[in-house]
Amino acid sequence: MEKISNHISYKEAIKSNTATRLGINNIPNDYQITNMVGVAVNVFEPLREYVGGPIKINSFFRCEELNSAIGGSSRSQHCEGRAIDLDDTFGHKTNAEMFHYIKENLNFDQLIWEFGNDKNPDWVHVSYVSKEENRGRVLQAEIINGKTTYKII
Repeated sequence: MEKISNHISYKEAIKSNTATRLGINNIPNDYQITNMVGVAVNVFEPLREYVGGPIKINSFFRCEELNSAIGGSSRSQHCEGRAIDLDDTFGHKTNAEMFHYIKENLNFDQLIWEFGNDKNPDWVHVSYVSKEENRGRVLQAEIINGKTTYKII
């Protein structure tokens, strides 16, 4: 497989410097790839059209071993291929603009304002299950007493 969607290569979707450094085989199975295509087609591609240019993918698929190595949640949707972390480092739109576009225009399961401040998150986490099963849950991640917490916003 060469592409997950029009603007996401398979290589980009599974890329992880941590996996490379630790020798972790971050390879999705067919079920996980199907989920990745769902996120890419239903969220990433419409968002990219709105942004008008490339969007940096901080993290897409994570196998359980990789997810554990980075301290990810044991329930992370990244392990199912259903979540993607985005950061507009290219300057087309801010992370806040992308967050609000997703919230107001797209069907999603979870949308998380990841850290940052009240004006702009450090990155945007978004997941997609299916049109029928998406919860439309909007959260904000913050650190309280050294621990990441999520509040509904």
